[in-house]
Amino acid sequence: MGQFEGKTAVITGGSSGIGLATAVRLAEEGAYVFITGRREAELRAAVETIGAERAAAVVGDIAEPRDLDRLYAAVRERGEGLHILVANAGVGSFVPMDQTTEQHIDATFAVNVKGTLFTVQKALPLLHDGASIILIGSTAADRGMEAFGAYAASKAAVRSFARTWSTELKGRGIRVNVVSPAWIETPGGTAAFIDEDTARAMQELVAATVPKGRMGRPEEAAAVVAFLASEQSSYVVGSNLYVDGGTNQV
Repeated sequence: MGQFEGKTAVITGGSSGIGLATAVRLAEEGAYVFITGRREAELRAAVETIGAERAAAVVGDIAEPRDLDRLYAAVRERGEGLHILVANAGVGSFVPMDQTTEQHIDATFAVNVKGTLFTVQKALPLLHDGASIILIGSTAADRGMEAFGAYAASKAAVRSFARTWSTELKGRGIRVNVVSPAWIETPGGTAAFIDEDTARAMQELVAATVPKGRMGRPEEAAAVVAFLASEQSSYVVGSNLYVDGGTNQV
């Protein structure tokens, strides 16, 4: 029997990358997972990868509160409540400060900040006491990476949310923690660059400068999420765990 047997999880941005790897990991260990994302075809493929008996997909954009309502209506209909919430969905792109537009700021914060907030807020009535909430942050929140200001600021807000919500939810025994990846090989990570050549050059730079000597794999981030979702981390509250190959550590 897996450590998440009988548990229900929601993973936003669950059709690819860290979200999909997390859904696979939790399902392998017994959880029933609801995944959400904006692309229906990718979600259907993700459910097949996870296993249809262990997963359900709800198409939606976390920046749209009505889409979140539909997601949680599906969870409520299943009748098991919610034990694990992974707020993974996010967007980011490289835009220098002098080229930053109102549209870029609004789009970034609508998903990464507003969307994350309402993902958690709307889940509260379904969350069991003692549940685990994991927010996906970024090492960018701690660094002055050129042309990544809006994204970094939005992820700094996510880190701050974990501190505040840990205090607000302590009476219910609900733990809130952050996982902050750095260079993980995901479709979203590649999409942040202008083109594939730029992405490839960045991968080579990472290999040369990151202590681990390579980019990370989604499964490596998913393993840390699974730890925070489990009772093995029962005394870990409000923390920020880095999955960065040493990028921000040494």
